[in-house]
Amino acid sequence: MFVSFWFLPIVSAVVWIGMLLAMLIYWLANGSPHYVSMEPIQNIAYISDVGATELKPLFIAGSVVTTLFLDASFAADRWLRHKGTLVPNTTRLEKILSALAILAAVFGTVGLICLSIFDTVHYPKTHDIFLAVFIVGYVVSAIFLCAEYQRLGIKYRQHRVLRISFWVKLTFVLVELALAVVFGVCNTKARNVSAVTEWVISLVFTFWVLSFLIDLLPAVRNGGRWGGTDKGGNLAGVPEEGGAGLEIGGGGGLRADDGQGTGMRDAAPSRFGGTRSTTPRALEPSTNF
Repeated sequence: MFVSFWFLPIVSAVVWIGMLLAMLIYWLANGSPHYVSMEPIQNIAYISDVGATELKPLFIAGSVVTTLFLDASFAADRWLRHKGTLVPNTTRLEKILSALAILAAVFGTVGLICLSIFDTVHYPKTHDIFLAVFIVGYVVSAIFLCAEYQRLGIKYRQHRVLRISFWVKLTFVLVELALAVVFGVCNTKARNVSAVTEWVISLVFTFWVLSFLIDLLPAVRNGGRWGGTDKGGNLAGVPEEGGAGLEIGGGGGLRADDGQGTGMRDAAPSRFGGTRSTTPRALEPSTNF
């Protein structure tokens, strides 16, 4: 029995985007009503305005499920790197950055769940505080993850997936920071612009959630399932996503995969009676299981 982890960010993203679309369609289908929490000159409802209506249970449930599955994605990434199914963290700094990213995400989780509970109609100030906690928590978490992945990408240059994940996360940080500035500036002067910005920020958050799919999918190819075994029950000690490896060639000799798509190379005999790989040292497989 095994559990694959790549489904965690998918569930989180689907629930999140489904909740947003349901709330937006509900508001539009009802004739774009002007809620009591909206300013007199405001024509476009904030997510929080819609979430304070009959859809509050949906807002709370969607926020809880989204954040719990997202935090589980954080934990899964850390676990798989600890087990060696994904390229492992080999320095204390990388592990600290990973832990800080998880801690900041937990703060973001608390912020989102609490802002959905303390609605903007009955608890406006408390709601705004938790909104700030939500945004800051996940942006700070993304910054720590960017720092971790930047170091992993330098160490494991042969893995393009690490660089892709880094740039996706960095793009999220830059875009969300820019949108957060617009949201904050317009929140008191241009409420309609601020409301639209809030919806955009929430939609962009979906892509942040899905970025963990990039991180977790390589674990499937490496047999990355709970218990560290593949389908045949063998140890899932594949150290790198699509990296180099060894296999037994014809005549019992070892053949080395250079991890670059150029095929297998025969290993040269060792002076100690064994064999040694002729793969360049930078492409040799990691032994960090």
